[in-house]
Amino acid sequence: MIVVDNLVKTFGGFHAVDGATLSIQENSITGLIGPNGAGKTTLFNVIAGVLKPTSGTVKMAGEDITGLPPHDLFHKGLLRTFQIAHEFSSMSCRENLMMVPGAQSGETLWNTWFGRKRIADEERALRAKADEVLEFLTIEHLSDHKAGQVSGGQKKLLELGRTMMVDAKIVFLDEVGAGVNRTLLNTIGDAIIRLNKERGYTFVVIEHDMDFIGRLCDPVICMAEGKVLAQGTLDEIKANEQVIEAYLGTGLKNKDQVAAV
Repeated sequence: MIVVDNLVKTFGGFHAVDGATLSIQENSITGLIGPNGAGKTTLFNVIAGVLKPTSGTVKMAGEDITGLPPHDLFHKGLLRTFQIAHEFSSMSCRENLMMVPGAQSGETLWNTWFGRKRIADEERALRAKADEVLEFLTIEHLSDHKAGQVSGGQKKLLELGRTMMVDAKIVFLDEVGAGVNRTLLNTIGDAIIRLNKERGYTFVVIEHDMDFIGRLCDPVICMAEGKVLAQGTLDEIKANEQVIEAYLGTGLKNKDQVAAV
């Protein structure tokens, strides 16, 4: 689905991503881990078109998408969420979802005058789709609540719901568990697994919660200092000397240290 080859992103003289090479298989849930400052979010931003790379390439299903802007990638089915949810706080949860699909008839002045029936038909279909998504995510009771007033975990679910309003092929989730209580995190995990198994979504997940990563992700990729250190199962990653050194600053391995990674 995604092939990243020798990707570099510099800020002045600092290499935030430094020659990263990796691949994401279709229909997988891939975990991306690493210590703070490893370059994980910068890598997401480059792949998703938020930042242009200094060098290197990104391909999606064999097509070179390097440097394409987010709106072009959106139409190709590549979406990302953010560590801090970006909701329209004064709109309801349902309305937040209905806003997602592009090229709606109501966006043009001409149609507001002469295409009212088409607009009404589209809005009914979008409302039905949004309600289906909210039910899938088990937050249908929040349909009419203002998005700015729901909890942090519910906002993360709403962000996941946005990806369901369009034909998403691959979704990059940036610290979906940050600030989320364990019950809601389990609900988010359930939704990700269902979307992967039932609808064929491919996911890449940045997360520091190793229990969450272990439950969802195979394979797991570890980054440090802008580079890809290792890729494999979570157990293989935990046993990797380079990974342990990156997290703990030591090459010594014992059971306690490995478990802490």
